[in-house]
Amino acid sequence: MVQLPLPEARGPARPTTRAVALAVREGGVDALVGAVERGDHARYQEVTCRSALNRVEGMPFSWTLNPYRGCTHACHYCFARRYQTQFELGAGDDFSGVIIVKMNFADVLARELDRPSWRRELVALGTATDPYQPIEGHYRITRRSLEALLRGRTPVGLVTKGPMVVRDRDVLADLARGAGCTVYVSVPTVDEDAWQALEPGTAPPVQRLRAVRALADAGVPAGVLMAPVVPGLTTQPARLDRTFRAMADYGVRFAGANLLHLEGGARAHFLGFLARDYPDLVPRYERLFRRKRAPQAYRDQVHALLDALADRSGVARGIERRAEADRAAAGPAAAQRAFDWQA
Repeated sequence: MVQLPLPEARGPARPTTRAVALAVREGGVDALVGAVERGDHARYQEVTCRSALNRVEGMPFSWTLNPYRGCTHACHYCFARRYQTQFELGAGDDFSGVIIVKMNFADVLARELDRPSWRRELVALGTATDPYQPIEGHYRITRRSLEALLRGRTPVGLVTKGPMVVRDRDVLADLARGAGCTVYVSVPTVDEDAWQALEPGTAPPVQRLRAVRALADAGVPAGVLMAPVVPGLTTQPARLDRTFRAMADYGVRFAGANLLHLEGGARAHFLGFLARDYPDLVPRYERLFRRKRAPQAYRDQVHALLDALADRSGVARGIERRAEADRAAAGPAAAQRAFDWQA
């Protein structure tokens, strides 16, 4: 059985992500003998990576960055759970219990941005794992990556549930004044019951709204991403209305929203969560999510409600309406305005 080295033997010879996948395939998670368990009871496996920039298609951005894989926020709905299979890890407890840390990520990114062929296209940070999950306070890989993007004059769009993003408001503000930067802080709901059930490892929603205000005060274009909107748990008009009212109370100027979609391992995990904690919802989900997305008619209905509530609260939604809100202030670069997370 392949086993990865113990912490004291790692030194500069950390395993690659491929080596991690091979070890787990042959020996399961127990083969990661070099992973360090910390106070949050998650195990952290340090690795080296060959590349940082990941090319994507069919999205409002061309490249993604993910300095970590797996996330201790442990959101039950997270679509990124399905990506754990790339490391032969499960979409359930392995997603929040085994975190891959790409130790050389920022240095690799800096080299990639220095290439003459780099065209300074929009980069999205935080698409497959949260760049400000708590361990970032220890490793600071996200901050060093932002500093590399700043030096490389590359626009960035960032999504996070972590209030720790406020720590880096100086770099984010410099990016906003230069190549362009937009931060979306994910706040699907301010309802306490729904938050605790759906996002057991995250900071309270109000703390995240405070982070949006702090970023905006520092000159960072920052808004809220209501993602995902979860049928039956956060779609009640009263809950949605309270969330928009809370955004308005904290001065949020713009917001995007995505409706839940279920695919691969993320689907299996979420339906298992419902069967355990909300069994009455399971038949409805089986009808609504025969495919990975709910029917278009249902999505249109939800977005119409979101638009109405946004109008009432004064929070702008979507590209065009956000552009109207930006006219009176210094907005990001033109390319950055295309960074929109609305489904």
